[in-house]
Amino acid sequence: MLVNIKYRYAIPSITVAFNMRKNQIIAIAIAAIVVLAAFSTWYSIANKDKPVSVILATTTSTQDSGLLDYILPDFNAKYGADVEVIAVGTGQALELGRNGDADVLFVHSPAKEIDFVDQGYGLYRWTVMYNQFVIVGPASDPACINGMALAKDALEMIYNTNSTFCSRGDQSGTHTAEQKLWTSAGYNYTGISAQSNSSWYLSLGQGMGDTLRTASEKQAYTLVDEATWFNLESQLELEILVKGDNLLFNQYGVIPVNGTMHPAINQDMAINLASWVTSPEIQAMINNYTINGKQVFTPNTDRGP
Repeated sequence: MLVNIKYRYAIPSITVAFNMRKNQIIAIAIAAIVVLAAFSTWYSIANKDKPVSVILATTTSTQDSGLLDYILPDFNAKYGADVEVIAVGTGQALELGRNGDADVLFVHSPAKEIDFVDQGYGLYRWTVMYNQFVIVGPASDPACINGMALAKDALEMIYNTNSTFCSRGDQSGTHTAEQKLWTSAGYNYTGISAQSNSSWYLSLGQGMGDTLRTASEKQAYTLVDEATWFNLESQLELEILVKGDNLLFNQYGVIPVNGTMHPAINQDMAINLASWVTSPEIQAMINNYTINGKQVFTPNTDRGP
């Protein structure tokens, strides 16, 4: 008995038709089932030990401070997930989130973070912790800013004396904070940055560590977060000269990237990481983290229920 079967493949204008005996069809079907079963078994074995991973885009300060090395092993132990850390400036981290190239963000530029969520790229934003920025410079202090209470006054003195200032110039959270400080001092930041080829204002386009090293070599001033400073100060010929101004407050937040915008996002694990880093246990770890005996961050989460 002949059975007529017609197969139509996804090839334009091509139809493949053929006849075969019924027992041949059954044999082929059985062989196909065996092959599929074998492939399924192989795939399961090959992937059973493959770890779940989540991509965390974060600012360089959380990496350079050593905080992530301190807390992330706990996440791996609790969730069995590897965390791939991409440490860049906050602006770059937000861009990775917009492009779906990161699952969760841990950054420090509140206004930009809120815009990111409002535009639908993030599910929500929870605060995690804070510290402060400080203005550091050479012990010789040519601008005479040591001990000033207001950062804007310090920048005015740096400007008026044409003392060398190194800017990250990379749209990071630190660079954004610097721009706001120049504005608070009454200067047009666009005009300031246009002088990047001048002898005093150097826009480097580099991370915090490299910016500090350049400032040290040139005996220049710069703005830095406390965490990175505490971690690198022993390698630098610079000192903290201005601190404590409310304008130097440095807030960090966590944002799971919105999976509806990018279906490839590991949404569940991103939410897990945001909940984990704002949990009482990890907030306590953050509070207890020190560098050379100095507390680096203060937890202050506003996570929802």
